Amino acid sequence: MDNLKKHAKLLVSGMLAAFAILSVSLAWQESATYDERAHIPAAYTYLDRADMRLNPEHPPLLKDLAGFPLLFLDLTFPYDHPDWEKSGIHGQWSLGTAFLYESGNDADSIVFWSRLPIILVALLLGWFIYRWTKELAGTVAGLFATLLYVADPNIIAHSHYVTTDIGIAAVLFFAFYFFVRFLKKPDGKNVLLAGLFLGIAELTKFSAVLLFPIFGLFSLLYAITLARGRADTKASALGFKLRSLGRYLTRYAGVVVVAFALIWIVYYPNTAAMPGEKLVEVADIKLGQPNDYARLAHGLVASTSDSALLKPFSAYFLGVGMVFERVGGGNNFYFLGTVGSEANPWYFPIIFALKETLPFLVLLTATGLYTIFRIGKAVRRTSVGSLRKLLAQSFQQHIAQYLMAFFVLFYAYISITGNLNIGFRHLFPILPFLYVLIAKTAFDFIRRQDFQGERVSRVMLGLFALWVAAIPILSYPSYLTYWNEAGGGPKMGYMVATDSNYDWGQDMKRLRDFVDQNGIDTIHVDYFGGAEPAYYLGDRYERWYDQLPPEPGWYAISSLFYQESLYRDNPEGKQTYAWLAEYPLIARAGDSIFIFYVPEEGMEYDGLE
Repeated sequence: MDNLKKHAKLLVSGMLAAFAILSVSLAWQESATYDERAHIPAAYTYLDRADMRLNPEHPPLLKDLAGFPLLFLDLTFPYDHPDWEKSGIHGQWSLGTAFLYESGNDADSIVFWSRLPIILVALLLGWFIYRWTKELAGTVAGLFATLLYVADPNIIAHSHYVTTDIGIAAVLFFAFYFFVRFLKKPDGKNVLLAGLFLGIAELTKFSAVLLFPIFGLFSLLYAITLARGRADTKASALGFKLRSLGRYLTRYAGVVVVAFALIWIVYYPNTAAMPGEKLVEVADIKLGQPNDYARLAHGLVASTSDSALLKPFSAYFLGVGMVFERVGGGNNFYFLGTVGSEANPWYFPIIFALKETLPFLVLLTATGLYTIFRIGKAVRRTSVGSLRKLLAQSFQQHIAQYLMAFFVLFYAYISITGNLNIGFRHLFPILPFLYVLIAKTAFDFIRRQDFQGERVSRVMLGLFALWVAAIPILSYPSYLTYWNEAGGGPKMGYMVATDSNYDWGQDMKRLRDFVDQNGIDTIHVDYFGGAEPAYYLGDRYERWYDQLPPEPGWYAISSLFYQESLYRDNPEGKQTYAWLAEYPLIARAGDSIFIFYVPEEGMEYDGLE
């Protein structure tokens, strides 16, 4: 352990360097994912035109970062496209296709360079995980938490995509870190830092609005427990309690003011050239649902969009309203042999249990049970009269763990009970906290052992570290398609769920390579993703979908479309891909695109050329 401490900076630098190299490599290897087709053109136009009409359901900060490298490329954007002249909300997909693949630009360069800032955010998150865990549990625990992060195939898979998933996981973690510092010392410096990072979270993804009530609640609880802990002061307990409440709540109000000031500062240059009526047009389209959220958001947008001073808040309110509208509306998805849009409460628990690595799940279960045991033991040994004081002292001493555990449980609850089953990536905000809590609890357990028990525990944890580190090596490059052994692994995980859990369009460049290597003249392609098959395959590409009558030739079918075709409700008896069961799966492009060959009648397939 002393050697690990001695070389900690080198070790954490090495882990993050390996993570960076792998992420950059994947950023070049993989084609644009489905959501990137909307995010990347939005990123460019925010900076190039100061106009947020594309993809306003997400805040601008990450897209500003992703778009920055694109300003140094000689690019053409189709501003004369009809969908730009309209509101842009429904045309963001067609404009993405036009920008990337139909305007004479180098699509691969655009996608690659826009991904690099996201990798930097992912690296910063890794460093912060090390730093906070080190503060809470020591240097070696910090190294272990960092290893859990950089070796998680799911994190590696999304570390380079121009989406909000890694970004929101990172900035939420940063916001919690600085909020805990604020609770411990609510001076002007920490009010400013907590407010800035709360604002950064709000500028990354609108689900961060949850932080306002969570941080407000914990400010209140911290003030109350602080008062109880000092009941023996000269002032009365009640008077001290009221002063503490006033101090924390007024200073938390300052945190919120700083956050909204930053929101305005960042939104202003992103909306400066955007006509206010465009915001109202989008609100008319997306917030026309007869519910309280939509009506309130629509009213705020309509009342603020004409003012240059208030237009930044108009765009912010629009995005918040769109997120609530989308969550309420659900999405279509494949899960365990069913296709539908009605959320399944078992979706996220099963996805989590089958997408996360087995060593992580074992560690999470063991440390969770140990924590429950410790809590139960402390409660049993404490009288009822002393329990309140014990809880107050524990809350004060372990505020970071209480806040992390609360957020993990709360976020898991709203994910399970929500109506948006869209992928494991939506659980990313809780993962950094789990890495920290696992490392903290594991090393607390080790420190409580006698000499022999400590040696055994350290050896076991070392073996777990090797197991964790081996998984991304053995899984390369199947990170987006990663499922653990219980989930069928990268080859069979599509049987559980698709979309961003397995098939997000990342393998189009690999399909091109397969077609090139095998001299295929024509291939029928039913592709789900952000790439454009014709851009990569040229005249060898023939667009296909499941309801067309079968014909001889080569087929490349995205696993998402394949599964949805087989398992969706089909009361009209339309053509599906069931007929492909008669033919063997010849190969795959990556893992996610299935390749079949249908020979001429009376002929047999004689293998690849």
